[in-house]
Amino acid sequence: MSRSGAEDGSFAFGPGVAKADRAHGDDNMACFTCHLSWTTSCGGCHLPIEANWKTSLHHYDGEETRNFATYNPQVARDEMFQLGKHMTTKGNETAPVRSTSALVLSSTNINRERIYIQQPPISGIGFSSQAFAPHFPHTVRRTETKTCTECHLSAKDDNNAIMSQLLLLGTNFVNFVGLNAWMGLEGGFEAIRVTEWDEPQAVIGSYLQKYAYPDYWKLHVDQNKRELKNWVRGQYFDARASGETQAVEEFRNVVKGTAGRVGCLQLRGEYMYVAEGKGGFRVYDVASIANKGFSEPILSGPFSKLGHDSGVPSKNATCMALATNQPVNPLRNTPELRRINQEQAFLPIYSYAAVTDSVEGLIMVNIETMADGEFRNNFLKRAVTWNPDGVLNGARHIQLAGQIAYITADVGLVVVDLSDPLHPRLAAVRPMKDARASAIQFRYLWVTDAEGLKLFDVTKLTDPVAVPSATVPLADARRIYLARTFAYVAAKSEGLAIVNITNPLRPVVYAKETFGGQMTDVEDVIVGTTNASLFAYVADGRNGFKVIQLTSPASQPNFYGFSPAPKPELIAWARTPSPALALSKGLDRDRAVDETGGQIAVFGRLGSRPFTRPEMERLFLNSRGIPYKVSDEVDMKGWRPPLLR
Repeated sequence: MSRSGAEDGSFAFGPGVAKADRAHGDDNMACFTCHLSWTTSCGGCHLPIEANWKTSLHHYDGEETRNFATYNPQVARDEMFQLGKHMTTKGNETAPVRSTSALVLSSTNINRERIYIQQPPISGIGFSSQAFAPHFPHTVRRTETKTCTECHLSAKDDNNAIMSQLLLLGTNFVNFVGLNAWMGLEGGFEAIRVTEWDEPQAVIGSYLQKYAYPDYWKLHVDQNKRELKNWVRGQYFDARASGETQAVEEFRNVVKGTAGRVGCLQLRGEYMYVAEGKGGFRVYDVASIANKGFSEPILSGPFSKLGHDSGVPSKNATCMALATNQPVNPLRNTPELRRINQEQAFLPIYSYAAVTDSVEGLIMVNIETMADGEFRNNFLKRAVTWNPDGVLNGARHIQLAGQIAYITADVGLVVVDLSDPLHPRLAAVRPMKDARASAIQFRYLWVTDAEGLKLFDVTKLTDPVAVPSATVPLADARRIYLARTFAYVAAKSEGLAIVNITNPLRPVVYAKETFGGQMTDVEDVIVGTTNASLFAYVADGRNGFKVIQLTSPASQPNFYGFSPAPKPELIAWARTPSPALALSKGLDRDRAVDETGGQIAVFGRLGSRPFTRPEMERLFLNSRGIPYKVSDEVDMKGWRPPLLR
């Protein structure tokens, strides 16, 4: 493709284009970046360790260990095409990137106590260990190669999700929810167990559980009528046949009362970050949630002789946001290590939690202490309180896109630049009628208000441009979750509204699901992938909690595609002690960088990294900052692919 195409739209291909005029040269991009058919990505693996189980080490020294570990790939995918910068010895050229070790770790000790449960580790430099690396694919081709619209904006406006995947911004599709779904309530928050513990980690009531754990599935469906209960499951298999009894396995819903309404909560590593209304902002230790050795699995009180105060009081904390839900530790990111490892620095926003308060506005809290491994210094305090001229009065929801915050408040949509978290800057205000929540995917921000689901073009992140023609009318829309080409909208009495946003400028309502009136008070929804299937977890207000299987081999034969059409099936539900209002988003497993270019996840090659924001923009903006678009339907007559080098 010629370089001039981005400026004047006159794209040309093949040997007729002079080398100096070609957009891609061997000096800055690996030839297999385009000349590949597909590449594999590990969207997530589970490494559980069992103590008191004698095994041989996987090395040549012949030694043995009393810890047994299995390696369980949960989400191996072939539809994830991503780009980044290669290692230094490869000239930091542009190359394909894949997820290589999106690992979570568990350990069961000799007393069968689960001393840590599905914890994502942190790398030595402080980045998340949801690791990525440049990758030479096994599918280099002269034909069946990548096309223009897999790396640049499509003239059909139908590849926004593909671009988000490409740039490592994530798509919220392969997110990991894990053993428990975490829910905010009217007066507390709750962990509800939603999967088996053993591998394969089947969601209770799912297609996979039916075939991998048929007895448990039958018990859940026939005896419990798909209700997730507080009960002890033990000796369920037929012990008469084997002469053995089965270990007791406890199912329990763990509820923690709070000082107020939990409008937002987010699990990160061993801690739960909570906005709890009149109780302000608080961080809870939830590391022992599945440990039978702990009678109080959610801790808020002092666990150090020096005390402990992980709360920041405020008048009415309505929501909170972290720059990433992957565990990170900016304190490890020292200049010395950056020089040795050729790593990037963290953006300042990664040291903070951003809290919205309907009275006080925006509160920034430095949370570095929660990642330093030192329990004696867990004292939080306000770093800044910001609400100039009352612009954030009535603030109720916050979405972070790197250093940019999108806040819904009485005035409408408020954009705040947090490049310097201690000195927030008002970037824009867009009036809306009862603005409620927002969610971002690459160039587009979706916002709910009293009129429904609305779209803003955020190609320039600090300058949202309304797209009135893309409004989806909904009677009472609440929270939004974007998973590749579908928007899942909590639509209160209309249930779960699923909107096809393949072309964001022309959204189409795919379905409104209430399951015959069983789901009619929907406040929030998240989506995640467990093994091969996609699931939605729904906070259904006064109706409690719902688990929905969106794809399975039985319901959707194309479930391995980039964004298969969902086929909702209600597979489990639970009562809650008070109305269910919010959900903690599952761990991002395909996100390595934020929208402003801040690196999140570690890269496993010396000098390799995700794109910076200016490098991203070269793929979709010309020199004047105007988006350029391409088409795969070009005149290829007479063109022959160059020889692979």
